[in-house]
Amino acid sequence: MGCGCSKFKFSVCCLRSGHDGPMVETHSIENEEKSEVGDLPTFDEYTIDQLKNATSGFAVENIVSEHGEKAPNVVYKGKLESQMRIAVKRFNRSAWPDARQFLEEARAVGQLRNHRLVNLLGCCCDGDERLLVAEYMPNDTLAKHLFHWEAQPMKWVMRLRVALHLAQALEYCTSKGRALYHDLNAYRVVFDDDGNPRLSCFGLMKNSRDGKSYSTNLAFTPPEYLRTGRVTPESVMYSFGTLLLDLLSGKHIPPSHALDLIRDRNIQMLTDSCLEGQFSNDEGTELVRLASRCLQYEPRERPNPKSLVAALIPLQKDVEVPSHVLMGIAHGEALPLTPLVEACLRMDLTAIHEILEKIGYKDDEGAATELSFQMWTNQMQETLNSKKKGDVAFRHKDLRAAIECYTQFIDVGTMVSPTVFARRSLCFLMSDMPQEALNDAAQAQVITPIWHIAFYLQAAALFALGRENEAQVALKEGSVLENKRHAAS
Repeated sequence: MGCGCSKFKFSVCCLRSGHDGPMVETHSIENEEKSEVGDLPTFDEYTIDQLKNATSGFAVENIVSEHGEKAPNVVYKGKLESQMRIAVKRFNRSAWPDARQFLEEARAVGQLRNHRLVNLLGCCCDGDERLLVAEYMPNDTLAKHLFHWEAQPMKWVMRLRVALHLAQALEYCTSKGRALYHDLNAYRVVFDDDGNPRLSCFGLMKNSRDGKSYSTNLAFTPPEYLRTGRVTPESVMYSFGTLLLDLLSGKHIPPSHALDLIRDRNIQMLTDSCLEGQFSNDEGTELVRLASRCLQYEPRERPNPKSLVAALIPLQKDVEVPSHVLMGIAHGEALPLTPLVEACLRMDLTAIHEILEKIGYKDDEGAATELSFQMWTNQMQETLNSKKKGDVAFRHKDLRAAIECYTQFIDVGTMVSPTVFARRSLCFLMSDMPQEALNDAAQAQVITPIWHIAFYLQAAALFALGRENEAQVALKEGSVLENKRHAAS
């Protein structure tokens, strides 16, 4: 993934342990930045129905796990009734047989709040179901950006920032009595809306069924874990060392092989060729030295998170440049002004009405035919008549009659139509009932998770409710879906 080779001279000090030359411990960067996250809700316990609604019934389209449905524990994106975006991890049914232990672990992790973590918002323990609810991070994993990049490889400056942010996350967890992190790897690091790296809270939860804490290849497992089967704070530092190797090389290199290259002064084979000219000899040497210290065979010779933070702060460059710029991630860019986006931004409800009227029911494919065998029954005929009357009232902007007829259609429940919910949503909005409009637009999304119009109507309702930021997010999500739809057609 690139050309040329990074070259820097390597000092023998890389292999010295922490006891040979202790690192200067300075105050954490948390003194300079606010570490606690005050605008997040407190930890909550959700019902399985709440999370089904949030994820559109755990729809395949909402899976964000790297390995999709084949993963033993699947992660879905979703949205709560409050419109907050969430990630929902649904565990294999055998993963947590002890409900009490699951709740205790989740509640403890849920007390942590930090801007370097993907914070745990809640959980669900319902029968055999075990689920965790966390903040949603939209910009992929470190593994994707390092190993499977598409637009551009990650820059050296950003790689150093990732290392610092992760060290700060571990320092915070350690300060709160949660020093153990299970299976720390590049898939546990995700990027938020601003392109900043965050450490997933899921790794702070220990699997109670089998005690396994490392799902990766044994070549990347701390040596003491292979001997004892126990995770210690020093084991986490070893895994941090493997992450430093990932950042340096752009590949997932086994630690034993990396240490052989370091001992043989063959560092050019270790560094990512895409980083040519982006760092100095001293910077490269220091990162290799940190990785070597973390990968010491004897756990007691490895550094702690606080000393890692102290070593990484001086290496930071271009700190004034936002992460999303370094990552090449679109951020706050103008949305493509399709007629519906423009109408939502202007809150031009008449224009939205004209668009919905023109579209008709063509996006309801399958919904009307699913129960077509019931067409002959009186109940179905009455249901269809209610919808037809609602459509006539909607066309003539008789809002009260449209709401009444569409409600009759919905309440019968023999047919499901996202378009009916969308039309009733707009009727509510035009009747100055934005909360009811938002509820119906969200229900349309539950029925059809990838329908862009449901997101646009949510945006219009959120604008009416004065929730500007959430409305912009809904518009962006709708725009992405609309673009995908046009690309596929």
